Amino acid sequence: MELLQANRVEILAVAVAVGAGAAYLYLSKKPRGCLDPENFRDFKLVDKKQLSHNVAKFRFALPKPTAVLGLPIGQHISCRGKGSVGEEVIKPYTPTTLDSDVGYFELVIKMYPQGRMSHHFCEMRVGDYLSVKGPKEELDGLAQNHPNRYKVYHVLNPPPELWNGGVGFASKEMIENHCPPLASDIQVFLCGPPPMNKAMAAHLDELGCTKEMQFQF
Repeated sequence: MELLQANRVEILAVAVAVGAGAAYLYLSKKPRGCLDPENFRDFKLVDKKQLSHNVAKFRFALPKPTAVLGLPIGQHISCRGKGSVGEEVIKPYTPTTLDSDVGYFELVIKMYPQGRMSHHFCEMRVGDYLSVKGPKEELDGLAQNHPNRYKVYHVLNPPPELWNGGVGFASKEMIENHCPPLASDIQVFLCGPPPMNKAMAAHLDELGCTKEMQFQF
């Protein structure tokens, strides 16, 4: 959850990141990541494995066998491709690999018949390149630099071993414990997959948050 408090208006953004799995390896001297938050970089597809009729796992090579992607847990990357009529498409995805995996990263993609980015992944062949950039660190930076105005609370399911944030799915209790009391001058923003947005909206309804105070995108 991200909380923005400014003057009389307090803005709450709720987000849940689904972690990729087991332990996250913290290194005393962490290798520099390969991502650029401002510019797209190209990564070569080295393996494509079909997992079901519409789901495939894509493995992309990093520039060096010892390189790491440089994506903190809970963050996503922006992938750029072309839709069915040649238009540029940009969509966020979360890798299924950890940032301790060296030399590559993987994406598990469900491809929808009418999906614009799905078309790009469906057409990709080994040897092709995917343009990627990210992550965006503005929220954590704002919370660190302005602790009296911004608060960030991360929730992971499942979490790594070394984790001091929330565990599981965002709940009504988490909203009550980490957000100010709901009032008419508070706006709540929800961003996530439909099941999460539906669950969060139900929690907010129970807490007395009106539909006018909620915005989903």
